[in-house]
Amino acid sequence: MKKQWKKLVLALGVGMTLSGFMLRSQAPTVAEANGGSQASQTQSSSSTPNPDSHDPTPGNAPVKPHDDTFIIGNTDVLAINVWKEPEISRSLPVRSDGRISMPLVGEIQAAGRTPLQLEQEISTRLKEYISNPEVTVMVEQINSQKFNILGMVQKPGSYPLELTTTVLDAIAAAGGFRDFAKQKNIYVLRQDPKGGEMRISFNYKEVIKGEHPAQNIKLQPNDTIVVP
Repeated sequence: MKKQWKKLVLALGVGMTLSGFMLRSQAPTVAEANGGSQASQTQSSSSTPNPDSHDPTPGNAPVKPHDDTFIIGNTDVLAINVWKEPEISRSLPVRSDGRISMPLVGEIQAAGRTPLQLEQEISTRLKEYISNPEVTVMVEQINSQKFNILGMVQKPGSYPLELTTTVLDAIAAAGGFRDFAKQKNIYVLRQDPKGGEMRISFNYKEVIKGEHPAQNIKLQPNDTIVVP
């Protein structure tokens, strides 16, 4: 009986020793644990974006607020701004001779040029007095370009042409239709590049219903709208 008891105690002791050895071989060391934690933190910090960083993409660049394709004409009103020079900056009408007059700049031709071309000319003249002048020219009011509207409208005649005037805008400016106006048969007469004349149809009834909105074209200088 004593021998059997000794054998049982010995077997239990060996089993507990083997289990402790296996547990110690599977558990990570302190250094391994710390290393894994540091690697995880390093990976997390490298993948976190920096809120102070800025993406210098071209989309963030400022855009000059003028149309450099518009041709300035007589009687147009120009807003000319020279950065940090309020004494020079001002609004000026283009005279009937096509010129304007500014302090330090003097007489300068404006009609027949784009705002961008006029900016460059004014900047060149100001360099004699100002270091690196920054000039912006905007068309504040268009008086040189007009459209005509004739026929069965309340106020037929010539009207100043804004940059975004459409056929609907023109009809509204003329006070709307008179009685018995043929609203489906309106047309626009326009000079073509070869010197001839083209006729562009406009069906008011369709356009106000949202049908064929492309008919509501943007007007060009000297267009004539006819409302039969």
